[in-house]
Amino acid sequence: MRFSLLLAAGLLAGCATAGDHAAQVGAGGVSNDRLALGTVQREIRVGMTTAEVVAVLGAPNMVTTDEQRRENWVYDRVSSETVYSSGAAGANVLLLGAVASSGATRRSQRTLTIIIRYDGVGRVRDFSYRSSSF
Repeated sequence: MRFSLLLAAGLLAGCATAGDHAAQVGAGGVSNDRLALGTVQREIRVGMTTAEVVAVLGAPNMVTTDEQRRENWVYDRVSSETVYSSGAAGANVLLLGAVASSGATRRSQRTLTIIIRYDGVGRVRDFSYRSSSF
């Protein structure tokens, strides 16, 4: 009887439900991708020089010029995240001849496109950004 109670307690202690794992996955992952959007909103201002923009955002992905030979810088960021939580009660259930496991996965992708338009002397005249998450 005592062995049965210990075995049952051990089985329950090692088991986590899929719902438990889903909660862990949902709580898991504060990402630095949003920091880039926050950086643009906080740091980029009209009148900044190209050197100041590079200090904040780094080098652009693409540089183009408009019909007046003014530069336009494009930053394009894509990040993917997969968070997986799993648990196995294998050591506890092995006594019964079976292995049980549960888990949850969350996948997400974020994009951020920033366009910075410069005037004729190399200062920010305008900027825009677009962020999406799916």
